Amino acid sequence: MNIEDTIKNCEIYLKQINQYDPDPYYVNYFFAKFIDSVNDTFDIIFEEANRDFGLFISGKISQNKIYEKAKMKNDQNAIKFSEWYLMKFIEEHENPYPNAIKKICQLKKKIGKLPEIKIMIRASDRYKDDINQQIKVNLSNEKLRSKKELIIEIKRQLPIFLEVINHKRSEKNEPEVGENQAIASGFVDIEEHENIEIVYASEIYIPVMKRLVEESRRKIKELTIRN
Repeated sequence: MNIEDTIKNCEIYLKQINQYDPDPYYVNYFFAKFIDSVNDTFDIIFEEANRDFGLFISGKISQNKIYEKAKMKNDQNAIKFSEWYLMKFIEEHENPYPNAIKKICQLKKKIGKLPEIKIMIRASDRYKDDINQQIKVNLSNEKLRSKKELIIEIKRQLPIFLEVINHKRSEKNEPEVGENQAIASGFVDIEEHENIEIVYASEIYIPVMKRLVEESRRKIKELTIRN
């Protein structure tokens, strides 16, 4: 599989997450596939660097393995790429949402599963520092039993949610949230990042991933041509 395919898979899985959101079972299923495709994308970047720099690393390749092999061979161009990639990767993950996806990718590689998904009410139009409110819905085999039960639970908790969010928004002169402007979405917590909305974070992450791929390939080409 090539990078173009893994990125396309990420886009397909994002659409499927969005389609089933906030059902925890299906969101978890397609989000896991999304995260696997992100990991595959970065693995292929390292495979391309290994091939183009002629490092001949066997097995699973990482930025650190490239750096260590490049140092051993005294390959200055491969060292430059490895150091550049590390700094670029850090820079691209300074924002909380990409950083949360990065940590979820690391967790998936380490233990093979995702953080627990929770259903929360949010405003359909997001504003910075909006609150989200978790709701508990009865599940059957980890799936929503019915959309009707979800709607009933949203309506039950809506008055408190609207009171709190509109109080916060009024302090900032932001638009009030109406009854028809509250929806349910799947969220996760990962380390220091709490209440990360899965669809929103995934949407933000795809351009981050594409930039890393495009700029990595450009950097590899620039350094190998020099050589």
